[in-house]
Amino acid sequence: MILEIAGRRLPTSLKAGAWHAPLGLITTYFKLEQYVAGMEVSVEITRSTEFRQIYAIGAIGGHSPYDFRIAFYNDSPKALMEGGKQMTVMERKIEAEIILSPLAAKELANWLNGHIKDYERLFGEIKKPGPSETGSQGNPGDSSHIQGYM
Repeated sequence: MILEIAGRRLPTSLKAGAWHAPLGLITTYFKLEQYVAGMEVSVEITRSTEFRQIYAIGAIGGHSPYDFRIAFYNDSPKALMEGGKQMTVMERKIEAEIILSPLAAKELANWLNGHIKDYERLFGEIKKPGPSETGSQGNPGDSSHIQGYM
């Protein structure tokens, strides 16, 4: 069996307990036995009691010399009356934030890029919704618009 950890594919001996979800098998616990530099390493991966899954339509963040921060958000439209005029305001709710070391951020980027390539090979190119580039307003690829509502 091959396991991918931080962008590296590793041969392993794997013992797993799992449950089935609508889109396939999700491993909830497994024990990894592997040989690293002549030394046997055993890693047990379990979910914390605080584990939760969130769905997010976007992410914002930044970096310092010490870490990368990524906050995942969802948007909700709200109708308001201001000065007798109705307007829509988007409420952007930060659902979770992760903080990564520079190396972990780079490995996450490599892992995501690999999985995006696999996804697009299986299901086709991922395209941003909205007007075509010839009829769009603003710069193509600009993600400053509110995702999921425009």
